[in-house]
Amino acid sequence: MTTQNIIGQTTEEITALYGRLSQDDGLEGESNSISNQKEILMKYAKDHGLKNPRFFIDDGISGTTFERSGFKEMQALAEAGIVKTIVVKDLSRFGRNYIEVGEYLEIKYPSLGVRFISIQENVDTSQNTGAEMMPFHNIFNEWYAAQTSKKIRAVWQMKSASGKRVSSTVPYGYMKSPEDKEKWLIDEEAAEVVRKIFSLSLSGRGIAQIARQLEQEKILIPTAYKIAKGLSTTHKYPEKPYYWDPKTVSGIIDNRQYTGCTVNFKTTTVSYKVHKVIHKPEDEQQIIPNTQEPIISEDLWLRVQELRQHKRRPTSTGRTSLFSGLVYCPDCGAKLHFAAAKSITRNQEHFRCANYKSGRGDCQIHFIRDVVLERIVFEAISNLADFVRCYEPVFLYLMATKNQTARKSELQKLKTKVESGKRRISELDMITSHIYEDNILGKLSDERYSRMASIYETEQKELIKTVSDGEKELETAEQKNVDMRLLLKTLRELTDFKELTPTIVNSLIQRIEVHNNDKSSGHCYVKVDIYFTAVGMIEIPDEKEISEIISKIQENPKMYRVVLRRKTE
Repeated sequence: MTTQNIIGQTTEEITALYGRLSQDDGLEGESNSISNQKEILMKYAKDHGLKNPRFFIDDGISGTTFERSGFKEMQALAEAGIVKTIVVKDLSRFGRNYIEVGEYLEIKYPSLGVRFISIQENVDTSQNTGAEMMPFHNIFNEWYAAQTSKKIRAVWQMKSASGKRVSSTVPYGYMKSPEDKEKWLIDEEAAEVVRKIFSLSLSGRGIAQIARQLEQEKILIPTAYKIAKGLSTTHKYPEKPYYWDPKTVSGIIDNRQYTGCTVNFKTTTVSYKVHKVIHKPEDEQQIIPNTQEPIISEDLWLRVQELRQHKRRPTSTGRTSLFSGLVYCPDCGAKLHFAAAKSITRNQEHFRCANYKSGRGDCQIHFIRDVVLERIVFEAISNLADFVRCYEPVFLYLMATKNQTARKSELQKLKTKVESGKRRISELDMITSHIYEDNILGKLSDERYSRMASIYETEQKELIKTVSDGEKELETAEQKNVDMRLLLKTLRELTDFKELTPTIVNSLIQRIEVHNNDKSSGHCYVKVDIYFTAVGMIEIPDEKEISEIISKIQENPKMYRVVLRRKTE
């Protein structure tokens, strides 16, 4: 029953029996359980003749915030003049933020004529008892909240250090093992929806489009699904059980844990009092691999994240191209704009340089029809798929020998440099700490300390930038390995390739460059460069070159096995 309904149905005064329990308060034991609080509150109400007692409960919500549904409902009734008495087991159940607690008890409730009773502290505002000690109780309760927060964070740090997950929340698609609560098992019914979401994203569907499709197919949202399956949740059954919020879809796509890893410290809060969630950068997160069976592959997750960085916006007609967001101008570097209008046909839809602007820009047109580009890309993919299907060893050999040896050496040097930089940064932290102590103790003059600290600080700043740049480069190299695996997987599966699909394009194509029209021969000729994921532009060898490469592989099969293992593992 809503607050509005209650207000509309009765004017009879209510005695509010308020109980609260947070996850943190669970550390205090059974004495603070909701059932125990209810028993104590009801007994007190009966013993003291308090009329029309009614429970208002917040289970699993911290006392440092007043954004609680039970409390807000009670407060609305108090402001409407329906709640005239509020009873709590102790002040900590009411709240642990001494400033806000004080405002309610000393200003708001007296002005509303609301009687406040705290059983444990013997506080009764109608009798003026215990009021003088309330500020001290409130300060102690907030101190307790701060200490509890520190303890919990310390426990998290210990768990993460031992390679365990910190959060107890189980993502949609998984469920806790009945034998081991720390172990996650795949919930196949929900996992199939997760796979569907990633598949739709790979096919080029936007977040809102995916949400609408799931709603149309009458797929229960995570909360409704959990309740329907009898799984534990703090939420009520939603009024719209099939309404997928785009934020929910986005959260699933962003969740790396579907690849079988655990991600600790993805978010934090401002403080134990300010519960605003702050998303931490990836380098501050802890990723523990192989903690549960994956629902989707690491390759697919990374590819989808990459594609989301190139969001495709539909035209005013609602139509998009398979290649929107992938086509670039090789001269100015801008993306080619996809042009579609109600006044033009499908065969007239085209791309042109975004910096052309009908001849008033600073670049040339770089014009190509969408249907023409589709034929070119189809032929390129078809030829590459045939080549890989017939001569995969040759393809792998070509990719492995394409500056691979030199690049591998460079990456190893870069990795060593990054690791060395990190060690030096830690050393500088210790050195800075030591010279500070020496300065405080008088062993080091202020002038010398300032000079040394400045030198070390400058060195550390430069190292932090170097390490950051190096890590980004290593991540890029790893992404290429991932893309290579996805490229091969997709090409192998193209056994009956008849038309392009968004999934095929998104899996195989990284970039398309359309050169400006060349009419020097009397005919309009457009050069198109297609860059495949991981491998870039590919020139398929002729029969003679293929034969020569096969001979090289046969002469040195040991080297080939190393190459093959590195590329396909």
